[in-house]
Amino acid sequence: MQNVIGLVMAAGTDDRMKSKKSKLAQELYGKAVIKRVVDSIKKAGIEKIAVIVGENKEEIEGILKDEVTYLEQKKCLGTGHAIMQASSYLEGKKGKVVIANGNIPLIKPETIKKLVDKSIKEEEIATVVTGILTEPTGYGRIIRLDNKISEIIEEKDATEAQKRVLEVNAGLYCFDIEAINKTIGTLKQNSMGLYYLTDVIKMFNAGGKKVGGLLLEDNTEILSLNTKLQLEMLSKILRIRINTMHMNNGVTIEDMNTTYIYDDVEIGIDTVIHPNTTIKSGVIIGEECNIGPNAYIREGCKLANKVKVGSFVEIKKAIIGEGSKVPHLSYIGDCEIGTKCNIGCGTITCNYDGKNKYKTKIGNNCFIGSNVNLVAPVTLGDHVLIAAGSTITQDVPSEALGIARQRQTNKEEWNKGK
Repeated sequence: MQNVIGLVMAAGTDDRMKSKKSKLAQELYGKAVIKRVVDSIKKAGIEKIAVIVGENKEEIEGILKDEVTYLEQKKCLGTGHAIMQASSYLEGKKGKVVIANGNIPLIKPETIKKLVDKSIKEEEIATVVTGILTEPTGYGRIIRLDNKISEIIEEKDATEAQKRVLEVNAGLYCFDIEAINKTIGTLKQNSMGLYYLTDVIKMFNAGGKKVGGLLLEDNTEILSLNTKLQLEMLSKILRIRINTMHMNNGVTIEDMNTTYIYDDVEIGIDTVIHPNTTIKSGVIIGEECNIGPNAYIREGCKLANKVKVGSFVEIKKAIIGEGSKVPHLSYIGDCEIGTKCNIGCGTITCNYDGKNKYKTKIGNNCFIGSNVNLVAPVTLGDHVLIAAGSTITQDVPSEALGIARQRQTNKEEWNKGK
């Protein structure tokens, strides 16, 4: 998206989260809240993003690293003051700037793109994203005259009548860069000594500038995060959103309330996900697979078509070939499994020696008996059978039987009378 930059306000602090980490560093489905906002802006096609930080500078930099530019707000004197710190960054730039609160993690990239497109197409100096909430407490209210946004009133400043307004400010805007940079420096402090970014809307209207709004149909996008209870609520919404998307794409999810599928997971049609299953980001699952119940599929996994990962199975950085099965009670980590293999109950790939991780490679058409330990690095050829209860520490050639256990000895009458 050319001539569009992003600004994320991330300097504010409060103690409502009751955590050693700020609200922006809380993880939502394995990803920090501030990272979700930045990622949505990036996925909308905006490449240049600056994040305004304050006391939490080190924390935010630890999350986002070098993927954004950092601007510092040494004193938290409101949202308007935050954008003042970006004046030098904005100076000389032309086009549009998307400004977002750092604590709206459910905002969709499609919404950000729609916001920018509307602002450009309708030649609006400012475009505000809004939503309708039946419980709007804590949000700035959208005040309209003749159905046009005239101003935004923060709840602390709202009259009783204004507090009954259900249309609220989402904390997401698109401004003309030159206009906002020229206007932001003229903001006045309010009675609490704060500068409100929302005050520029009234100023633009007073100057005859065109202000527009984008009212969202899905009001869950604008829900902000400030407490642990809200974190749980947002997690539920995100879970339903992601699971619904996969079901619409042809995946069967038996219980969406106990199925946790993270972002950026690919699942083929006619795959069945059983209850109490977790699938982490970046996992690729083929068609007609059977996952769960109580399965845990971690990062780096790629499952071909018709693969079974059954109950109480954990896999990590595993590549599993077509038609292979890991039915139950196994840990498969840093492993490559060929086609049409059966991994017996209780199989473990011992991939970690306390310092380094090692790989296990299993060929095609292999049968691994129950309660087997495969001590990596180890390679099994094609058509290998591993006897139950074995601890395999050496490679096994194709078409061989691998056994690594002591011969059974029975001592007659040894326990008699005891």
